[in-house]
Amino acid sequence: MTHDDRGVENRDAVLNRECFCITLDRASLVAAIQAEALDADLAAALLDGRPHLFAEMPVFLARADLDAMLAVVDAIEAAASDPTYQAAVMAWAPEIARHDFGPRGVFTGYDFHLGASGPKLIEVNTNAGGAFLNAFLARAQGACCREARDAIEATPAANFEAAVWQMLEQEWRSQGRASQPRTLAIIDDRPTEQYLFPEFLLAQRAFERRGLKVRIVDPAELSFAQGQLRHGDEAIDLVYNRLVDFALDGEGHRALRDAYVAGAVVLTPNPRNHALLADKRNLTVLSDPAAPAGWGLSPTQQRSLSAVPRTILVTPESAEALWSARKRYFFKPAGGHGGKAVYRGDKMTRGVWEEVQRGGYIAQELAAPTERRIRIDGEVQALKLDVRLYTYAGSPLLAAARVYQGQTTNFRTPGGGFAPVFVT
Repeated sequence: MTHDDRGVENRDAVLNRECFCITLDRASLVAAIQAEALDADLAAALLDGRPHLFAEMPVFLARADLDAMLAVVDAIEAAASDPTYQAAVMAWAPEIARHDFGPRGVFTGYDFHLGASGPKLIEVNTNAGGAFLNAFLARAQGACCREARDAIEATPAANFEAAVWQMLEQEWRSQGRASQPRTLAIIDDRPTEQYLFPEFLLAQRAFERRGLKVRIVDPAELSFAQGQLRHGDEAIDLVYNRLVDFALDGEGHRALRDAYVAGAVVLTPNPRNHALLADKRNLTVLSDPAAPAGWGLSPTQQRSLSAVPRTILVTPESAEALWSARKRYFFKPAGGHGGKAVYRGDKMTRGVWEEVQRGGYIAQELAAPTERRIRIDGEVQALKLDVRLYTYAGSPLLAAARVYQGQTTNFRTPGGGFAPVFVT
């Protein structure tokens, strides 16, 4: 629950608890996505198979909290450009991350929990999914009160596609390319099997409207020869990367890796983007109260990093103390993604701890999520939420929330899923 400095409960907290008058116009949303996708029947079937992709109601966010989040983003982006910070995080980065071709990485996601002391940064993702879906979602809400209508009308989703195109053009130019790209590949392992495959279809259509030839492919289908990355007989100029193999060293990724290292393709986001921003071990540096003083940050930027919960590497040296204090921590694999193999310390068994203490994990101080109350089949339920800022080079593109029940975000909660964020 959030309050102002007089102890008065903020409007966003009240709305998240009491407002049930904004509802998702699911039929309009599905129709809009069908109209965008090249295969309308496929889009409809995919959405039918994902009943918990979209939450029933939006999330309200106080302007002061949004400003605090943006200040955290600004501080981390500034740190990522500092040589001292870079040296610290590159110490655990893979060798491929030392290549710097210029791109900053599209769709960087900063994930926050809200609370009485302000937003807390939980993690950073450099291949954050859901932006295209959330841009549609924000426009598919119906409201019955003035406050809700005002919030909907203020959403920036209408300008989303133009901002995305500007982002891609900047990535292209930042690697020294002068002419326009002709072909773009959206890549992921077994893309048609991915839960967010409907988003790939939306991205494909959006990029094709800008004149690109767009293919959705598994990187194992690519080849690299004579200085070109190819999909069949077609050369690929630009790759929108949705892989969670951040070092590109997995089976089937060799052609993409070789083309990237040779500078033959513009890959975004790329291994360097992940190493500087999204490796979870970086949180141990960002949350160290003494470290930012050596990064050339402004006093304001240094203070903003206090929103990063204290994070510690799990090592043989730290293991005993962390086990004793485990109820204060959330344990995450340093190279993990999507909430896999993460554990709340107060729910962790000795057997799980035996695996965690072998290393490869971080321990992050708990920052409890706030709640959104929603009505499902006439019954009011309280679900957890987090807020994601989609950004590019530190500038915001879109805000969205994920509403869920359980230890981590998921798309299995009735009434939960992606939710638009309306700033109050």
